[in-house]
Amino acid sequence: MSIVTEKRLKDRSGSKCELCGTDENLIVYHIPPNSKAAPEDSILACKTCVGQIENPETTDLNHWRCLSDSMWNENLPVQIVSWRMLARLKQQDSLDMMYLDEEALEWAAATGENDDDEGKIVHKDSNGNVLLDGDSVVLIKDLDVKGATFTAKRGAAVHNIKLVWDDANLIEGRVEGQHIYILTQYVKKTK
Repeated sequence: MSIVTEKRLKDRSGSKCELCGTDENLIVYHIPPNSKAAPEDSILACKTCVGQIENPETTDLNHWRCLSDSMWNENLPVQIVSWRMLARLKQQDSLDMMYLDEEALEWAAATGENDDDEGKIVHKDSNGNVLLDGDSVVLIKDLDVKGATFTAKRGAAVHNIKLVWDDANLIEGRVEGQHIYILTQYVKKTK
């Protein structure tokens, strides 16, 4: 993470979470799926917000009352995350009030938050934990890598994974410096 990005986000937000407004436990959250780790595609958020964004099962509805304010934030990245959380929480009235141009709406919908749950592709690790772009995982078994001359060893860490958006069983990552596809059943999400 760039120190410059963090400083610009702190300046932009007044060193407060751009979603709920707290000034404690702040971190930079890069908005998937195509974040370049720049202020234009990141927000400053508290660990509580980021934890619930990344793990939908932990969502506390009361915490997200803040969306009624953050959805009107002048900064597009904050609007994008607000839109995604409103979509996840099925707050259609609030979504109808928000205006995002076509390009911004495409970015907001890129993770499928507004899709019907039935048709939504969700990537899960071997323990059933939801995987997101940028997560780190560990291999739970030795894997022969097709087209390469090595075996990806059990316990190998794969950082900053990318989800294969049309297949819930595949992720992309780098192992031993090589870009490979990995079946989700052979990985475990790390904290």
